[in-house]
Amino acid sequence: MGVGQQCQRRGGEGDHEDSSRQRDGRQEAVLMAEYPLTCGIEIHQQLDTKKLFCSCDSHLTEEGHGSCYRRLRPTTSEMGEIDRAALAQFQRNLGYRYQSAPGVSCLVELDEEPPHETNSEALATTLTFSEMMKARVVDEIHFMRKIVVDGSNTSGFQRTALVSMNGSLDVNGKEISIISICLEEDACRKVETTDAEITYRLDRLGIPLIEVATGPDMHDPEEVMEVALRIGTLLRATKKVKRGIGTIREDLNISVPGGARIEIKGVQELRLLPLYVQNEMNRQNMLIRIKGILEERGTKPAAFEPVDVTDIFKDCESKVIKGALNDKGKVIAVRLSGFKGVMNGDSGKLRLGSEMAQRARTKGVKGIFHSD
Repeated sequence: MGVGQQCQRRGGEGDHEDSSRQRDGRQEAVLMAEYPLTCGIEIHQQLDTKKLFCSCDSHLTEEGHGSCYRRLRPTTSEMGEIDRAALAQFQRNLGYRYQSAPGVSCLVELDEEPPHETNSEALATTLTFSEMMKARVVDEIHFMRKIVVDGSNTSGFQRTALVSMNGSLDVNGKEISIISICLEEDACRKVETTDAEITYRLDRLGIPLIEVATGPDMHDPEEVMEVALRIGTLLRATKKVKRGIGTIREDLNISVPGGARIEIKGVQELRLLPLYVQNEMNRQNMLIRIKGILEERGTKPAAFEPVDVTDIFKDCESKVIKGALNDKGKVIAVRLSGFKGVMNGDSGKLRLGSEMAQRARTKGVKGIFHSD
């Protein structure tokens, strides 16, 4: 079945959406207020077929043979807007090198040739899994383009097709909603990173992936692992999926009352899922607690008034500061009135400083020192 060809819709109950799975924004808000955790997962499983848009094999290689160098730049959308994430990545001024691999990459992966006909075996496997999830197959399957900002796709976007929606899965007597099942292509594999350049290998680009997205139905870290295990077991039952570390990855969408929905991408080990979920719960609850402390103090937003204090630190014994100054860097200080004890306080339970440092690193700052 090719791109855009019509699929036969299942009859009977499959034509009627289960009202229990139709959640609007107000219902999700109620869920977040009722439970200490609300979590949904996206599972990406590689299929053991040829590549999705060419006839190359879909296995990984130990080394690349030859490479090409590219730079990606953001362009305006049909709405005349530039994606903010793409613009931020472009401002990092990175170049991208792509290593070829004989037998597992071709001109399609290099974006020098249009994609071929969709791999029929990969599409059939996705349709089979959709039936296993009791999901309603869409009338027509079309591949869409999702922007990729990190250079892991030579074209700057990922091809994804929505195959089915509104399925369900029973896990320990509880119904877990399956929002969507998609067929998409995997990204390049990162092999080396420097300050100015990222090197990718084309062997993984184009390997077919089934993407399974659940509803926000999990409210316990252990339950997240149980749902992921159940979906993974059913995917293996198709006999068409790859096995091993890196062939299946989970993205976690985590919310706590009063917090924000945070996505943790690319978790590969099933046993670590509860730990990732619990750590993110702790992090968000810590930030909510810090917010309450600052509000009680009447702390106002800090004015950004940087002061160059390089001369004060020129004889500092810190290796970090010495290294920065030797590279012709500077030491810049900013006063944060009312933030005492929350940058790193309560025996390490309040760590706003580490949160700020992570944000600063995305802008090229190598680290932050604070008085706590």
